[in-house]
Amino acid sequence: QVQLVESGGGLVQAGGSLRLSCAASGNIFSISTTAWYRQAPGKQREFVASITSGYSTNYADSVKGRFTISRDNGKNRVYLEMHSLKPEDTAVYYCTYRQYWGQGTQVTVAS
Repeated sequence: QVQLVESGGGLVQAGGSLRLSCAASGNIFSISTTAWYRQAPGKQREFVASITSGYSTNYADSVKGRFTISRDNGKNRVYLEMHSLKPEDTAVYYCTYRQYWGQGTQVTVAS
């Protein structure tokens, strides 16, 4: 059983930055792709970014150039660096690995 725990969310002003962290219960992130998704109130969950076992990254168009996904195998963590945040980035952010999902962390961007 894989457990994923997100942290790092919070309230930030527009234009600010946050770093989200996803911690795993074991050394798994180097084996397969890990992704971040988000879900805003009243909207469907949407893809944000992913990183493969070979460190290839992919981003949603809405976050390209502002968000960066990275991985630290030694710490069993995947990060999402978010800069130039906009009110439309407000959502619960989820980390996912294969069929596993974390509980999410709230990001609120005030205008």
